[in-house]
Amino acid sequence: MTFRTATACYPPHSVRFLPRMKSSPLACLLLTLPLLLPAAEPPAAAKPATADAAAPKPARQLSPELKLAMEKLKLPGIKINTELWTVDVDSRLCLREGLLELIACTKDTKEHESIIVVDAIPSHIHTALLLLGTRPGSPATQRVIDQAQGRYVSIPPSGNPVDVFLVFKDDMGVENQHPISDFITRSDHNHDPSAPSDPKEAENAKKFTTDPFLFAGSILLPPENGVRKYVCDETGDVISISTFGNELLCMSDIHGHENGALAWQVQGDKLPPVDSKIILRLKPRMKDQPAPGTQPPAK
Repeated sequence: MTFRTATACYPPHSVRFLPRMKSSPLACLLLTLPLLLPAAEPPAAAKPATADAAAPKPARQLSPELKLAMEKLKLPGIKINTELWTVDVDSRLCLREGLLELIACTKDTKEHESIIVVDAIPSHIHTALLLLGTRPGSPATQRVIDQAQGRYVSIPPSGNPVDVFLVFKDDMGVENQHPISDFITRSDHNHDPSAPSDPKEAENAKKFTTDPFLFAGSILLPPENGVRKYVCDETGDVISISTFGNELLCMSDIHGHENGALAWQVQGDKLPPVDSKIILRLKPRMKDQPAPGTQPPAK
């Protein structure tokens, strides 16, 4: 399934539901469209340059049906870039100082602990990633193994890897793309007595991971009046650092307050003023694609 249905998430107490949104025919269409169309073929992995490699690179192949659908489909606040193979989401900066639980949220939800607020519906972002051939997994969950004793086992999140970037103009008016790790640093509020004493190691420990986020894909609640609810549309947890169990994109492990989820803060000196327009760029990472800023392995 491309949209995951679940009745429990991790951790149960962390999912704070907002008032339910009314579903429209358009929303229902967007939830089912990726099931009806063939998936896009992702760009082929780069090959080493050779002396006779002067021929132009072949264009990425899209089926005629998918190309037509992507041209006609209008997702408010979202652009599917088939040249860069990215999903670009209109956003604005909402935080330059403070602790973080999220990278991105929706309006009037968690702007006080998120770097940006998106001007798009999370289920639409999900649809756009599907159209680029990205496969969702599931957010972190808890499976009960002993109801009477309250025992359970935690299951980490899954999903295709997606690199996250912020795109905005510099002081010269030039638009630049930056990995999200440029704007997050370890918080001084949570002192770790086991932190390395070596200055270089300590500096590296302050850096946020460059690992990609996972396309967890949030969850669908069971039908209510014949319509399923996409949970992230209600909670606004678009890209999370802490584990809520309903995220669209999340980190690759379980992160609660007890294991340092609030150890990260926004590095605002590298960001434009609050309310500045920002493009949230989601780039599905293809197989064997190196991390941003690194060189591919020698062959």
